[in-house]
Amino acid sequence: MGLFGFFKSQFIEVIEWTDQDASTMVYRFPVQNNEIKMGAELTVRESQVAIFVNEGEIADVFGPGRHLLYTQNMPILTKLKSWKFGFDSPFKAEVYFVNTKQFINQKWGTSNPIMMRDSEFGVIRLRGYGIYSYRVSEPVVFLKELFGTSASYDTSSIEGQLKKMVLSGLTDLFAESNIAALDLAMNYDELSEKGKEKMKQRFSTFGFEITSLYIENLSLPEEVEKVLDRKTAMGVIGNMNQYQQYQTAEAIRDAAQNEGGGLAGAGAGIGAGAAIGSVMANALQGNHQQTNSPSAPQPEKMTCPHCQALINTSAKFCGECGETVQKQKVPCISCQAAINEDAKFCGECGAKQVTEKTCAKCGKVNAPNTKFCGACGDNLQQ
Repeated sequence: MGLFGFFKSQFIEVIEWTDQDASTMVYRFPVQNNEIKMGAELTVRESQVAIFVNEGEIADVFGPGRHLLYTQNMPILTKLKSWKFGFDSPFKAEVYFVNTKQFINQKWGTSNPIMMRDSEFGVIRLRGYGIYSYRVSEPVVFLKELFGTSASYDTSSIEGQLKKMVLSGLTDLFAESNIAALDLAMNYDELSEKGKEKMKQRFSTFGFEITSLYIENLSLPEEVEKVLDRKTAMGVIGNMNQYQQYQTAEAIRDAAQNEGGGLAGAGAGIGAGAAIGSVMANALQGNHQQTNSPSAPQPEKMTCPHCQALINTSAKFCGECGETVQKQKVPCISCQAAINEDAKFCGECGAKQVTEKTCAKCGKVNAPNTKFCGACGDNLQQ
């Protein structure tokens, strides 16, 4: 190697990163055993951050733009190198380009079902999947916490950790939401937004910002789905008796259409036709009875005052003891209209009925219709 080639290999004058892979998060510029010339050009593109590391310590961080490397715009590195008078000496440093664009379409999914309690089905197992996106928001934190001094770092290196973080947070969120299993589908957007808020603090510990999180599907166990299918089918069927009659008629029709030879086939066809007619007649009769035969009202009951048996209110005599159950009639003391013997007022004239007569001579209490005292025989009609 000539003298010119030696100096060319030692002094780096242009520092940039152009060859990006969609999943690459960090790229270390190849300056091992090479010196960066003071005054070299550093080009940092949009969605990139350049980090200078000197002897294991973070020196300077450069954002998007074109930078000329001098002691004036590298204060930390200048302090570490003790360049007090702007000495333009070449220097050695590790340069890391951090990709700050969004890493989209990162998938999450339940490897094991999530156990949760549902108000309608009890304890169920829930499965789900979706996607999320994130980006590096704090490159220095990202360098310190994750990639260190690796030559490169991509999304696959952190994918497993982030997926477990998302699943842990969403499992807790589903359990706390208390949303019925049948109503989960109508709450995908709300649950996704709450899940994103729940993940912010967890992602920030690695220098990340979660930019989106979506729930694509939450599915119930196969056993529960079968129960729901049967319940839906029952709702569509409606009247079970009519459905059974229809099924029977369909089966008999298929049997009648079955090709058979000779008299046996003819007999089967005649029998099937008769059976179909019978089924249809029963169906029509059942429908007619259901729609046109309201149940007869039940007669009102009362208790016999003699034997306490239940009898119809229209009965005149008790069917158990044979005693009359109709109240005795007496004339009104005013208008002589027939009224019940225990009536306190007349239904015709409204006169108050005297319920008893007291003998003025002996003080005996007699019935209201008594003419003479039962004790002393004194006339009570005076």
